[in-house]
Amino acid sequence: MDSEKALELVKHGATLLFLDVPQHTLIGIDTQMFTVGPAFKGIKMIPPGIHFVFYSSSTRDGKEFSPTIGFFIDVAPSQVIVRKWNQQDEWLAKVSEEEEERYSQAVKSLEFDKHLGPYNLSQYGAWKHLSNYITKDVVEKFEPVGGEITVIYESAILEGGPKTEMERALDAQMKKSKSEASASSIEQPKGNRFYYTSIPRIIKHKGMSGQELTSMNLDKTQLLESVLSKEYKASEDLLLGELQFSFVAFLMGQSLESFMQWKSLVSLLLGCTEAPFQTRSELFTKFIKVIYHQLKYGLQKESSGPEMGVLALLDDSWLASDSFLHLLCKDFFALVEEASVVDGDLLSWTRKFKELLENRLGWEFQKKSDVDGIYFDEDDEYAPVVEMLDERHEDYMAT
Repeated sequence: MDSEKALELVKHGATLLFLDVPQHTLIGIDTQMFTVGPAFKGIKMIPPGIHFVFYSSSTRDGKEFSPTIGFFIDVAPSQVIVRKWNQQDEWLAKVSEEEEERYSQAVKSLEFDKHLGPYNLSQYGAWKHLSNYITKDVVEKFEPVGGEITVIYESAILEGGPKTEMERALDAQMKKSKSEASASSIEQPKGNRFYYTSIPRIIKHKGMSGQELTSMNLDKTQLLESVLSKEYKASEDLLLGELQFSFVAFLMGQSLESFMQWKSLVSLLLGCTEAPFQTRSELFTKFIKVIYHQLKYGLQKESSGPEMGVLALLDDSWLASDSFLHLLCKDFFALVEEASVVDGDLLSWTRKFKELLENRLGWEFQKKSDVDGIYFDEDDEYAPVVEMLDERHEDYMAT
């Protein structure tokens, strides 16, 4: 990149200025990670829009890290956000408006430029795949009071004991976090919970027969329609925004509550047998695309920096063939195989998603015969008819 282009990006990109942060602290933004050195004072050239910032303080030798704290930001071009390290509580605190204005002018005058690490624009595409439905309204709707996301505040969520390997691993992390927090002066706020949508696990209606209730719970299409209407004001994109918000808050912010919400939303969508093929084909195409990019990132083998918390737990917790995700996907893939009519984009992304799980996790799904990644008998009269239900100009196989 030539100097003129770099200067233009510095001036028009947003900046995070972090003051007095101790060495070895891990600071992340989106899919990128920085380890604080003696000269580090923040990140420049940040594209406008939604981002997730997270950090973890370290012991002096840089070998042990405290629980992650994270927050979403929505930045405008050339905006400067200033945070100052609170040594006692080990967190990035806001500064007064007067200080922020003074530091902002200094940043815009390039006084801090040599101390700012550049946002890696080559990784911006990966972040957009994880956050393209997260808007300012989505963040404001679901984030906790104060906006800070950390597992320290979630010790009450696992009442009754953790049930899965993921929950047990995060429970151990929380117990360690709680002891560390009690040793410091951090005051743990009460009720600092997300405002997530309530997703019923079981549908119950008075006056319905047992057979009708069983049918409704086997196919969650009616529940999906009810939730979309009542909770999301019929906005499919808002539901997908919550799915992405909860995944980022879980994976990068180490929030167990967010993992539980992500799991609930995935279970709701993959539990529908009618909606993907009749009433909500476009929603399910977008959903499969979203979860494909989530797991593609979450299950990647390469790490661009030190691993923080739960990122390393994904493989261990989801490798099992009896995991909730494997069972749900197995049923969903079978539905696609057996459907008489399938939207072309939905079929393409289902193939892509299935191959990802097979290649990254080694999962096996029941095979009939090989046809381009989905398995059908060539002469099977029940093999799906592929229909393009509408014109889409997007290259739907792009990653």
